[in-house]
Amino acid sequence: MQKLYGTVVPIVTPLTEEDSIDVPSLERLVDHCIDNGLQCLYPCGTTGEMMYLTVEERKRVAEAVVRHTAKRVPVFVHVGAWNLADTVELARHAVEIGADGIGVVTPVFFKLSDRGLIDYYKAVSASVPEDFPIYLYGIPQNAVNDINRAVAETVAKSCRNVIGIKYSYPDFTRIQDFMTINDGTFSVLVGPDHFLEAACVVGGDGTVSGNAMCIPEHYAKLWQAIQAKDYALATRYQRRTNVLNAVMCAVNNIAAYKVILKREGVISTTKMRRPMESLTAEQEKELLEALDRLEYRTVMI
Repeated sequence: MQKLYGTVVPIVTPLTEEDSIDVPSLERLVDHCIDNGLQCLYPCGTTGEMMYLTVEERKRVAEAVVRHTAKRVPVFVHVGAWNLADTVELARHAVEIGADGIGVVTPVFFKLSDRGLIDYYKAVSASVPEDFPIYLYGIPQNAVNDINRAVAETVAKSCRNVIGIKYSYPDFTRIQDFMTINDGTFSVLVGPDHFLEAACVVGGDGTVSGNAMCIPEHYAKLWQAIQAKDYALATRYQRRTNVLNAVMCAVNNIAAYKVILKREGVISTTKMRRPMESLTAEQEKELLEALDRLEYRTVMI
């Protein structure tokens, strides 16, 4: 089954000023990521403001991304939603439109037991073909619920199509524990970008990085160095991205990505889906000036 690897991009969801899905901007964003050497796309994730989109809007985004990508890179659609029924509907839709796989965040807001999480993931797994890849997604700082090794292992052993996890909490011990599931074949990607090199050295498959949309050439070079096992070079690229990412994530990273991508001519507006906040004019100015001082599109080592 297809696995995620390298720099997986959880793309933003471009919106028009009228608050509808901006498909032309979305298509430019797809090209921007692929043409700049990034490995996989992940629409409708946290960075895509997933929980503030309707099911129909999420389907429209997924369809546009899969269609425009045209198999140039793998597309895994994030389908986790407010309830199981919507999650299953989105999962089946991803299969129908020809996505390469799906990601599924834990249920959110209400705290579940480990048994509840296992039952949830078994239900999602059973709703799609057994050869259709699924990644678990843990982001406890946002979702309330967390995935421990026992839950991930139980689900992976019970569900043939659950092949990996995206884990977005900076617990490197737990991240390494996930790598031992299924005799070390369980695919693990990190959410915290600063773990990319370190995670790959100990057996991880890559990162899911929103920052990479805005500085794709840095991530392309970093991945090349990791693939070549030139870790001295990779470390220098990693440290450069860490500095730039700190600037982009200083206030509101998703809003910052939209400001940068609009400036680059990739998307048409900086509009966020309410109640998500946009940056103020002063925050936009400070962000862009800070990035310009760092020559953010120039790869330096």
